[in-house]
Amino acid sequence: MTVIVLIAVAEGLRGHLTRWMIEIAPGVFVGNPSTRVRDRLWAVLATRCGDGQVVMIEPARNEQGWAVRTAGRDRWLPVDLDGLMLMARPRS
Repeated sequence: MTVIVLIAVAEGLRGHLTRWMIEIAPGVFVGNPSTRVRDRLWAVLATRCGDGQVVMIEPARNEQGWAVRTAGRDRWLPVDLDGLMLMARPRS
């Protein structure tokens, strides 16, 4: 399963994602796209997020079973703490 969260991005990106995933809450998308589709979606999201931010949780072969990708403004950043992936909010 893949989860994508869009924060302060253009409406067109939300519309683009609805072709591949289900929007379960405003800006939160869930689906099970193939790796190829997921990578292509990420390429579009990362280049078109502007001043917003995109966070993607995707399956991975690690202890937690998932990995994080982020793009755009640094509102939340993935931090590796002894092999455990956590999300940190940078200080302003």
